[in-house]
Amino acid sequence: MALLTAAPSFAQDKASDQIRIGLQKSSTLIAVLRANGELEKALAPLGVKVTWHEFSSGLPLLESLGVGNLDFGADVADTVPIFAQAAGSKLAYVAEESASPAAQAIVVSSESSIKTLADLKGKKIAVTKGAGSHYLLLAALSKAGLNFKDISPAYLAPADGRAAFVSNNVDAWVAWDPFLTSTQRQSGARTLADGSVGLASYKRYYLASETFADRRGDVLNIVVEKLREIGKWVKAHPKDAATLLAGLWGIDAATVEEANSHRSYGVGTVTSAGLSEQQKIADAFFGENLIPKKLDTTAVRIWTPKAP
Repeated sequence: MALLTAAPSFAQDKASDQIRIGLQKSSTLIAVLRANGELEKALAPLGVKVTWHEFSSGLPLLESLGVGNLDFGADVADTVPIFAQAAGSKLAYVAEESASPAAQAIVVSSESSIKTLADLKGKKIAVTKGAGSHYLLLAALSKAGLNFKDISPAYLAPADGRAAFVSNNVDAWVAWDPFLTSTQRQSGARTLADGSVGLASYKRYYLASETFADRRGDVLNIVVEKLREIGKWVKAHPKDAATLLAGLWGIDAATVEEANSHRSYGVGTVTSAGLSEQQKIADAFFGENLIPKKLDTTAVRIWTPKAP
């Protein structure tokens, strides 16, 4: 495993004077930073400008990061870097949010005849390809003695998955917050299983291109510190955070507050030991032919923040 250091960059070219950040709608901490302008203020003394680029899910976000169209990617699910590693993308783990196993779940309608995981056999299930929910589904099927060939997957982005679910075009949906809690509160959807029963710990990761991590460790130090601050603020001020995010997401504040209670928002340093579940994910994906080769998930780049 190679470690990147956060040594100051002396590059003064125009490319180093910006940070292009990719995010999803569910990228809570980055969404707050985007809204409050604190990151721009913190980076202004370095002469670094911020641009924001929103994606429907984590996989296209990391694909864009891997081909050099972004510098930094916000809190993708633990599964997504596996696809990026399999594709040979040159990315570096920068930070992680600690486990939030209850923040994703397999849901069915309140009237559904599906009562156990084994009942999923032969059913049509909406899932976002490559998302953390994808691994949760695989782990749940395995626990029930099933595999992916035993179901009919409908690969859909979160909004499309929700639409298919509430219109009864699929039998079940695997979703993550805030989409999960919002749908449950509005439709009465029933949780069949979530990660908290030992299926999936559900961490989320922040990554950067290797080039940016090598060149602008000073910028990443500031970004990570701001993420830590926002994570603590969201947990310490749940109602204020929910009010802010409700306006950004178009979801009522009570739903946002409930959804946020399922997330840890504890931003920390990535370590090789802390990536242990990544190998389980990679092995499961290879076993289902979702990635083309076996992976050693310790063979990744980890950026190390500069000590205060």
